[in-house]
Amino acid sequence: MPNFTPGRRWQPPFYPFKREPLRYRLLERMERMVKGPLFGCRMCGNCLLQETAFICPMECPKGARNGPCGGSTSEHCYVDETRPCIWYRIYTRAFAMGREEKLLEVMPPLDWDRVGTETWWDVMKQLRQVGVRHFGREMTSGNVKRRAKAWDSVFYPVRQPDWWQGDAEYHAPAYTEPISELERRLKAGEFVVTAEVAPPLSTATKKLCTNVEMVKPYVAAVNFTDNPSATARMASMACSIMALEHGVEPVMQIAARDRTRTGLQSEVLGASALGVRNMLCLSGDHSRMGPPPLGRADVLDIDSIQMLWILRRMRDEGKFLDGREIKHPPKFFLGAAASPFASEPRFQALREHKKVNAGAQFFQTNLVYDAEGMEIWLNELAKRDVLGKVYILIGVTPLKSLKMALYMHNEVPGVFIPEKLLKRMEAAGDGAQEEGVQIALELIEAIKGKQGVNGIHIMAVGWEEIVPRIVTEAGLLPPDFSAPVSPEPSHVVA
Repeated sequence: MPNFTPGRRWQPPFYPFKREPLRYRLLERMERMVKGPLFGCRMCGNCLLQETAFICPMECPKGARNGPCGGSTSEHCYVDETRPCIWYRIYTRAFAMGREEKLLEVMPPLDWDRVGTETWWDVMKQLRQVGVRHFGREMTSGNVKRRAKAWDSVFYPVRQPDWWQGDAEYHAPAYTEPISELERRLKAGEFVVTAEVAPPLSTATKKLCTNVEMVKPYVAAVNFTDNPSATARMASMACSIMALEHGVEPVMQIAARDRTRTGLQSEVLGASALGVRNMLCLSGDHSRMGPPPLGRADVLDIDSIQMLWILRRMRDEGKFLDGREIKHPPKFFLGAAASPFASEPRFQALREHKKVNAGAQFFQTNLVYDAEGMEIWLNELAKRDVLGKVYILIGVTPLKSLKMALYMHNEVPGVFIPEKLLKRMEAAGDGAQEEGVQIALELIEAIKGKQGVNGIHIMAVGWEEIVPRIVTEAGLLPPDFSAPVSPEPSHVVA
């Protein structure tokens, strides 16, 4: 185990994809020999140790470079239970050292032309450019701000290349008029309801279209999941286009797990051109949660925060990641996932803060079954002045059985169900399904009045027919509600 990193190295160090001059190869070897035993360094070519409390984030099996996933826990990594969650340890050490604000800086994805190469020479070149004497004078001054400025003058350009230029600041949207109907309703102060409709497991779309028509009058928008549990389903974009054909506003989910940076930019251009206006950026369940054989498990090309950063700049600055201009930029309302019950509320609030800074305009949270516990998380967001910058839709799922409740509680990362609710489901026996609906209605009632909550996101998990009842009995019918009519088939494959 490395001396300063609380976990073994996940994978061997990277080596360059090209032959380097001798002097660089010698530096690479020296850096590997020093930083490997000390930090478990993988030679990523873009060292973040000083920003991550000297714990290498490349220890994370997901390769997340901007913070923990929604399944972060204090006990272990959900991908490999023999390992600690590296990002939980980074946050713990950063908070103890008073360096947690350093974690707000949006870090770039790897430049694979740099992977396997050394970082020390880059630091030395930047130091020479700043001036060794000037740097030494500033770093030995008694002024904390001067020292911090001098430090950043050397290390910021190394970790933030020109094509990225990440920072720790909030970036408000560059437009004023709502882009989507969902955004319009939220801006108008409406307490909105969104719901998920599960994409089909085949090319048959009759049930999908029936479910979309069924929930249409009751919700502001319909989410289509992107291969949840790392299990292949019909693409979220295809489902979103079919929803538009039925007059329903979609929320297209995009999981970083299945995207490269090129594929992401290409896909959102196409979706925007076809009329999709709401995008939800997710890390995605690790391939470990999917069926065998196991997909690539060692690294993601981009994480969810990097996705937000790229898409916001495409929309607001009209630029691709590589700096090329976009003559007709895409238009979309950007969302992200939030996880009130993963790890600690203060850690998750920092993570959510970073997502808002990067470009998230609305959150749809992981499942909530504890309204009081959720309020602790909301209070942490309020301390960070986040609540006025993002709309929050709280995730609710009606439980169908005790078995489902136990699975959610024990197996789904970031989900917590209080013991009293598990006992209610157990005591309900054959009436567990109805008890689950009543619990959902009680939760919605408790959630509605909370500070910073702007709506409910119903994840029915294949039980879409319960959505109209829940919305109606919870008193959440939209202002323009009209009774549903029988749907007519359109572009349906039986």
